[in-house]
Amino acid sequence: MCTVLDSNLSLEMNNYILHIETATKVCSVALSNAGELIACKESISDGFIHSEALTLYIEETLRVAEVSLSDLKAISISSGPGSYTGLRIGLSTAKGLCFALKIPLISVETLLALSELASKGEEPTIPMLDARRMEVYAQVIASDGNILQPMDAIELDSTTFSEFEPFQVCGDGAAKCKEMWSHRNIIWNEKLLSSAKGQVAIAFDKYQKKEFENLAYFTPIYLKDANGVRR
Repeated sequence: MCTVLDSNLSLEMNNYILHIETATKVCSVALSNAGELIACKESISDGFIHSEALTLYIEETLRVAEVSLSDLKAISISSGPGSYTGLRIGLSTAKGLCFALKIPLISVETLLALSELASKGEEPTIPMLDARRMEVYAQVIASDGNILQPMDAIELDSTTFSEFEPFQVCGDGAAKCKEMWSHRNIIWNEKLLSSAKGQVAIAFDKYQKKEFENLAYFTPIYLKDANGVRR
């Protein structure tokens, strides 16, 4: 188990946003103020620990930052794609807190948040999440942030995404294709995994623009049903 707690930042403005990431086997919680990361607690395990760990991680992150639930202005959630169960646990926790605290819910696409953590160069970034068998959830994002190929569940073969080379890949789905694509012009960053830290900038921008979700009707982006059938 790997735990990361970042040092507190002294910020005058109170725009605290809690960020929750449960789309993969990473269970991650972060806290930001005015778009600056204050604290983060996260871990990755062989199984899914979200149901046991998520609320504890929220409590510890707030405690370390000396921030109370009542100080929060919004909560952001990883909206998918990803694990069906993980997304539901994260969203139900976020919705419960938003209802109780009367604060807005912000959604951040999982792949976009992952790409935020990648180093930026001239080449596009392809964040990939494991979607079982030889499938990944992926999208292609240009260095300027433009979407070159929208998110989808994609079955990998030896030539997938060849029209975008050179590119960098990141996320837990990248390991599936590293050997198969060893001859290609690709920058490998497969150890970069999903984290609530990737939501910070996107969520604060949405908060400023008041781009909030409907608490009653918002659902995650699954792309496939729980049994693996594409939507």
